Amino acid sequence: MAELDHTVLLAMGIIFLGAFVQSAIGFGLAIVAAPLLFLVSPDYVPAPIVMVALFNSLFNAYKYRNNIAIGGLKMAIYGRVPGSIAGGVLLLYVSSAALSLWLGGMVLLAVLISLLPLRFEPTPNRMAVAGFFSGFMGTSSSIGGPPMALILQHQDASSLRGNLAAFFVFSSIISLIVQYFIGYLTWQHFVMTLPLLPMGWLGYVAAQVVVKYVSKQWIRIFTLVLCSASGLTAIFRAFS
Repeated sequence: MAELDHTVLLAMGIIFLGAFVQSAIGFGLAIVAAPLLFLVSPDYVPAPIVMVALFNSLFNAYKYRNNIAIGGLKMAIYGRVPGSIAGGVLLLYVSSAALSLWLGGMVLLAVLISLLPLRFEPTPNRMAVAGFFSGFMGTSSSIGGPPMALILQHQDASSLRGNLAAFFVFSSIISLIVQYFIGYLTWQHFVMTLPLLPMGWLGYVAAQVVVKYVSKQWIRIFTLVLCSASGLTAIFRAFS
């Protein structure tokens, strides 16, 4: 039982860190948490992280509700549906080691995307493509933020956080539906998620306080370093 309690406490701490990052910069919960939680227990990936992401996104969407442009997200949500189905199909055929490798690769890809000096205008076609890959990555690994963040990254901070949060609300629900039908969302996953939800909220609250005193650039640098380390760890685990 002590080992179980230690595992749960470790998972709670990881979720707190991921929720803090997401609330501070607009995305990053799964990028930070997924590889680390997979090391704690593969059962935490992907459904429990997606449930926490949904919970956390509801807070951010409400806070930035005046900055959300639902019309601009429509094509991304349409693209998310087939992408989520494709991600669900992938889950049916990958082993635990392959999933660890996939998680690590997705995290390193997210870091690379964050460093690229690219600028994409959010046209309807690009939003649909970003939505598809967000669905594919988010359903299979819980890491669905990078494609959308790449498209929306040049919006002002409030619009970025609001639109990403609104998209994550819809997309998390879609991913959970797909995961349920392929057996990756069960009652056990729901029970595992319950202790994590308060930490998602505390991470959200802590971010609202800390961002007033700490540069978002420093938070971003810390996040990229942490993500790189966790991504490489997941890849090494796949070959161990």
